[in-house]
This record gives sequence, structure tokens and C-alpha cells, in this order.
Amino acid sequence: MHTLQAFDHIRLNFSPAGLQALNITLAIVMFGVALEIKLQHFKKLLLNPISAFVGVLSQFLVLPFLTFVLAVLLKDYITPTIALGMILVAACPGGNVSNFISSLAKGNVALSVSLTAIATMAAVFMTPLNFSLWGNLYARFLTHSNAVQLVRPLHIDTLQMFQTVFLILGIPLALGIFVNTKWPEFTQKIIKPIKRFSLLLFVVIVVIAFAKNFSHFLVVIKYIFLIVLVHNAMALASGYYMARIFKRPVIDRRTISIETGIQNSGLALVLIFNPKIFPPEMELGGMAIIAAWWGIWHIVAGLTLAGIWNKPHINFNLKKFIKSR
Repeated sequence: MHTLQAFDHIRLNFSPAGLQALNITLAIVMFGVALEIKLQHFKKLLLNPISAFVGVLSQFLVLPFLTFVLAVLLKDYITPTIALGMILVAACPGGNVSNFISSLAKGNVALSVSLTAIATMAAVFMTPLNFSLWGNLYARFLTHSNAVQLVRPLHIDTLQMFQTVFLILGIPLALGIFVNTKWPEFTQKIIKPIKRFSLLLFVVIVVIAFAKNFSHFLVVIKYIFLIVLVHNAMALASGYYMARIFKRPVIDRRTISIETGIQNSGLALVLIFNPKIFPPEMELGGMAIIAAWWGIWHIVAGLTLAGIWNKPHINFNLKKFIKSR
């Protein structure tokens, strides 16, 4: 625990220019995602809304709640800021690579794209609301349980968080849908270059940030790895079994699992490094480290799961093994 507490004092090397570049990149990524959203996606959801309902329920209600429970159970092994980092990541919408991973996993790609659109729009309100709700509940829990306290009382500027999420997600999403609807032929010409450029730019920023903080990474990885592994596995499993409870088709279960387990941790980092939301004196190194490693691990976990689901003989052998027990 003392080692983990030292993480809060870590200052990640992330300059204002780097933060601005990340903001712009996320906005471009969201614009590219919105270019693929068509009105018929929403019409299909109206005809069969149960899977979309389960997906939204899993992302914005079940996952934040389960994350809060997990943080409470781990209170003796993690710091408050690490717990807040977990809660913030859980409050974010699905990541921009979820559609790609869903297609690799032979999931319902149309549902994936639709859930991305709905979750991104809902996140403008739900991300600040969920973090404020569960973050403050966790802080109160620590106070009443006489557990280790936060560096300073947690006062979350929900309005400032709403403004930041709206600028990064809401405006690019609305603009992308408008362009796609107004000029469909033009959209088809620019969609691939924009998606490739935004993805490449995002990878470059992540690699540069990772290289600048590699020494910190070597110190924290053996502690953070297991925490993120358990949290991400819980997210993937909760999405799958929520869909199973509601008797959704297998392809929908896979998609909802991926949409729940692939989180927009880049948005979490943008919020963490916003001094108007989290003043630097709060020493929230644990939050930043959790969000940063989530951004790497959820892609590894998602691709691994997609690879398993994409190979029928593996699924068949697993079923035979389970039945033989």
C-alpha cells in the first residue's frame, strides 16, 4: 500500500502542448466515428431496441456500479486516487477501436456502431454524472470507514467536466453526423483518410507520451498490471453476461461485451490533466497511471478475446471441456 501511495506523487511528463494535441486528436477521432453513423442505424434500433438498451445499461449503470464495489473491496490494497481512476475510466464511453474489434470478433458491427454513437452522445451527460456520483460516494465511504483519506477533499466540478466532454465528444459527433447526412458522397471520399490519419496521430501521441514516461512505467507496471487486468476482465464479463441475462443473440453478447470493456481512456486522461477539473496540487498520479495503462491493456485484451471468438474450433473445444467437467 505504501508503494502505491507513492504513485500519487508521480508527475507524468505531459506538457500543455501534448494535452492540446490529445484534445484535438480525440475530437478528430470522434468526427471520423460520426462519419460512419447513419440514420438507418437508429431506425434499426427502434425496430429491435433491446440489445441497444442492454448495451447502454451495461456501460453507464452496471460497469460504474461494479467498479465502485470493486474499489470498495480493494480499499486496503489501493489508494483513493487509484480507485478514482478506475471510477473515471468506467464512467467514460466506449473506445473508438471497439467497432474494429467487434468486427474481428464476429460480433454485430451495426450494433457496435450504433452503441458507439449512443454512448458518445450520452457520455456528454453521463460521464460527469457517473464520476461525480460514484467518486463522491467512494470518498464518503472512506470517511465513514476511517480509511486513508484523500490528499484533499474531493470537489468535482461537474459543469467544467461537462463542458470538456461536450467540446471533445459532443461537437465533433454532431458535426460528423451533419456532414455524413448532408454530403454522403463527399463523406465516402474522406472517411478512410480521416480515420487513418486520426488513428495514426493518436498512436504517435501515445508512443511519445509513453517514451517520455518510460521510467515511471517500469516502476508501476507490476502493481498496476493486475489492477487493470481484473477491472477490464470484469468490464468485459459484465457486458457479456448482462446480454446473456437478457437472452441476446451470441453476436450481440460479443458486441456488448466489447463495448463495455473497451473504454475511452484517452478522454479520461484529458479530464485528469485539465487543471480546472483536477487542480495539480491534488497529486493524482494514481488516476493518470490507471487511465494510461487502461488505454494500452484494453486493446490487448479486446484483440485477444476477438481472436478467441474468431476461431470456431477453439470455442468448440472450450465447450467440450466445460461439459466434461
